[in-house]
Amino acid sequence: MPDELLDVVDENGSMQGYTISKKDAHAEGVWHQTVDVWIYNTEGEVLLQKRSMSKESYPGLLDISAAGHVSAGETRIQAALRELEEELGIRAEAGELKEILASKLSGEPKPGYYNKHVYTVYLLKRDTLPQTLQKEEVESVEFIPLARLEKEIGDPELTKKYVQRDYYPGLIRAIRAALSGVQGL
Repeated sequence: MPDELLDVVDENGSMQGYTISKKDAHAEGVWHQTVDVWIYNTEGEVLLQKRSMSKESYPGLLDISAAGHVSAGETRIQAALRELEEELGIRAEAGELKEILASKLSGEPKPGYYNKHVYTVYLLKRDTLPQTLQKEEVESVEFIPLARLEKEIGDPELTKKYVQRDYYPGLIRAIRAALSGVQGL
């Protein structure tokens, strides 16, 4: 299967007018777009996925409900809806997604593999666990209280089971602000 093509952007998310393969984007450290979708339920819990052990980055760690790259020619909303369906078997409508955060990250999770993402974070409400998981991407899923996520990512030992993301404190504030009034928050 050919490698996914991504639109190259600058660090502010402006399109640069050409594409690059996902593999080359990570090998060369080229800016591109990604999306994160955090699923929450009526109790104020968030859905975490345990990444497949076959993943190239962060295998076996707990992570965002669904996430992925924005393919060349695709909008961020289209990518978010695609990733939800591919990874979790969830079909959603664009109007169900609520954008809560947009920023960028740059890092090297392992030698020679660079993440330079301009990312957008969306919320989606669902009260049941997804039943159709993409096994190449997702090993399992679970709902946990947002307060537990916040506590565990702040604990030097417990945080080791999560994909490390600098955006967690800001994300948790954004989720709380977006969901004010939801039980459990």
